[in-house]
Amino acid sequence: MKIAILGYGKEGKAAEKYFSIRGDDVEIIDDFTEADLGSFDPSKYDFVFRSPSVRPRDGFSSMTKYFFDHSVAPIIGVTGTKGKGTTCSLISAILTALGKKVFLVGNIGNPSIDVLDELTPDDVVVYEMSSFQLWDLTKSPQVAVVLRIEADHLNVHYSFEDYVNAKGHIAEYQTPDDAIVYFSENEWSLAIAAKSKAKRRARYPLEEKPVGLDNLLDALAIPGEHNRENAEAALLSVAEFLNIPLVDLIIKYNDEIRTAFAGFKGLPHHIEFVRNFNGVDYYDDSFSASYPSLEVAVKAFAPRPVVLIAGGKDRGLDLTPIKRAIFGASNLQKAMLMGETSKNLAENEAPEKYLLVASLEEAVENARKEAEKLSPELKPVVLLSPGAASFDMFKDFYDRGDKFKALVQELK
Repeated sequence: MKIAILGYGKEGKAAEKYFSIRGDDVEIIDDFTEADLGSFDPSKYDFVFRSPSVRPRDGFSSMTKYFFDHSVAPIIGVTGTKGKGTTCSLISAILTALGKKVFLVGNIGNPSIDVLDELTPDDVVVYEMSSFQLWDLTKSPQVAVVLRIEADHLNVHYSFEDYVNAKGHIAEYQTPDDAIVYFSENEWSLAIAAKSKAKRRARYPLEEKPVGLDNLLDALAIPGEHNRENAEAALLSVAEFLNIPLVDLIIKYNDEIRTAFAGFKGLPHHIEFVRNFNGVDYYDDSFSASYPSLEVAVKAFAPRPVVLIAGGKDRGLDLTPIKRAIFGASNLQKAMLMGETSKNLAENEAPEKYLLVASLEEAVENARKEAEKLSPELKPVVLLSPGAASFDMFKDFYDRGDKFKALVQELK
């Protein structure tokens, strides 16, 4: 077959390797704009695979579509604006503790094509699914998990409606034999769940918690009420996958689930504990690139006082929600504001609540001084949760988080 791969990121490189090994004629097309694709002729190829952030067009396919068409293993798919990676990881940890062979793939950073030929019908695929991967999907997973939906990626999607419609494909093609788990306190999550024909439906947060659930959630090694909700979604997903009531899952597999929760220390750069130094806990939440993530991260530590490091690339967005998330937090001690958004974030705010800094090094040093003024009994926290993209000062959020962790480890 003659195959074109549009984009040469992690997924594109994995696709090139996969099809080249099969003996296919693979052409890499990189360094292009959306306008360039207007003259691109897909009819010259058997398959044209777009990278996730390339908008779908007639004649284009995607590695996600190819995987869904060829996977012999059942798929648990998870989407939402935030919390996907954590929820997927918790589902994977629980199923692994129950003795299942689990493949964790997708937006979490593991290209699904890498494992396609390893799968058997007895395995389980847990697929973190971004809107880009769902955009042109025409099959839905056997268990669909829909977390909270907020506006995101509007620099690529045509509109918020387009973003929600893309997310909706996780449920749209389900059958009555499938199952869906969904967040019930968000109108967009509810709208997506309504598209599903699945007869087995589970909503969270749970209004009536089964006996033993809170004790299990207390075993979580990761902080925050939002992570307890993610864990509820994970438990419901596993119960639906096994087709048993949640209470039976909790009773029968209590020890295994407790071990899974205690053993999962969180994803890199997702409210990741770095170090305790001089009575202050340091956390890296560099993945935070929007106000919902920042707001959730600060609240996760309440009532502990938080010295926040925030700010970053100015993408022309309304900063009002981010300002509210920062300065409206009851446990904010002080904010170190950096990057292109820093001055706009500080505008009209009380001067004692923030400090403008020119670099991450300056932010860490001043955050340390501010936090160490507080009594260790209060368990103060220094939190990097920018609420903004990283590209004004760093290569990406990994680079930002790694540099923060290095600076914290160097404190003496």
